[in-house]
Amino acid sequence: MLIVIIDDDQEVASALSEMLELEGFTVAVFYNAEHALQTLNTDSPAVILSDVRMPKMDGLSLLGQIQKLDRSLPVILMSGHGDIPMAINAMEQGAHYFLEKPLDPEKLVTVLHQASQQRCLVLESRTLQQNLNQLSGIEKFIIGKSDSIISIRQSVLALSQANVDTIIYGDTGSGKDVVAQALHLYSPRREKRFVAINCGGMSESLIESELFGHEVGSFTGANKLHIGKIEAANGGTLFLDEIESMPLSVQIKLLRVLQERSIERVGSSKSIHVKMTVVAASKDDLVTLSDKGLFRKDLFYRLNVASISLPGLSQRKDDILPLFLHYAEQACVRYSKKMPELSPQYTNSMLSHSWPGNVRELKNSADRFILGITESNSCATPELEDSAINYDERMDQFERQLLEEGLRTGNGQIKETAELLNMTSKTLYRKMKKHLLDKNTYK
Repeated sequence: MLIVIIDDDQEVASALSEMLELEGFTVAVFYNAEHALQTLNTDSPAVILSDVRMPKMDGLSLLGQIQKLDRSLPVILMSGHGDIPMAINAMEQGAHYFLEKPLDPEKLVTVLHQASQQRCLVLESRTLQQNLNQLSGIEKFIIGKSDSIISIRQSVLALSQANVDTIIYGDTGSGKDVVAQALHLYSPRREKRFVAINCGGMSESLIESELFGHEVGSFTGANKLHIGKIEAANGGTLFLDEIESMPLSVQIKLLRVLQERSIERVGSSKSIHVKMTVVAASKDDLVTLSDKGLFRKDLFYRLNVASISLPGLSQRKDDILPLFLHYAEQACVRYSKKMPELSPQYTNSMLSHSWPGNVRELKNSADRFILGITESNSCATPELEDSAINYDERMDQFERQLLEEGLRTGNGQIKETAELLNMTSKTLYRKMKKHLLDKNTYK
């Protein structure tokens, strides 16, 4: 993903470029908005990072032009003169985020990674929409030939048009996020935002702020206006992953939002109307949890307009090979490799494996298959067509394997993983970028 920096201050632009390149980003620098616009199109794999105050065309005007070109192209605005009205105006006009100078490097990197991931999803979805009709498209999106997957695809197509709140059940790694994205992609809301939040591992105060947003001064450290996930999802889809982990006190507030379709930011009494579809995901049975008092029954009944249950990969053996080949083909493109011959021995080992990590584990296995990395499970390592792998390639494979092991142990957390591997977070980000590793895959 290309980060397009636009700033008339050449020193600032150069410093930003150097910092982001050290973080592993690919960067292009422009000193005026007009020139940058000439290089962008509707399919640009890019994220825009632009100053607000510039001669001729300023950042807000640039945002307006990009909105006309492609509303899904992420634009992050930054200003040393920013204030609350400017931030609100920018967000209302469609900005992905608003940052105040001097920039917080860690915050900047986080926002850019989030925007890049969003852009990747949009471009992938757009390719599907352009090349496939709805039926063939969803067969490419939710892959499999088992009866259960065929039924799930039918449910997704029906529910996406019905515009109803839905609960998705499934074990870790079973593809709940994919089904949630499909519910959005094939709905009338597809042009609006798909906003996801993982409810697990967040403190009560943090998740409340993330969901509802907060006003300046609402609590210690609240120095800036924060637009919450619910407000950001207005007109689109809100995906609440691991909703079984949501604190009970927050569940009460979420219930009120679902009933009234309005929110109040933390620290504000002003009601903000929101219109969205809510998709929740849980690895546990919410009925059982509610009977034990661990999940509110009224919230469950409000969300449970419809539900979809995803079986584990061990329960749909017919889907293992199609999924594996799909992910292997994707890996061939990412790593510029040829597809090795899939031997009967490897195939049988793969089909007999229990896949406790489900589809996520299978995807990682397909990556290792293409790279020729020895499997830790029962699957045999295939022989590559080109057995003469040079020293540099072997070292790259070893480095990637170490990174994957560290990310799995650290549950995808950058700080913890960096400490485990005895490297800085910057170095870890750079190496993850080199090997096309996504931390979310290992959470």
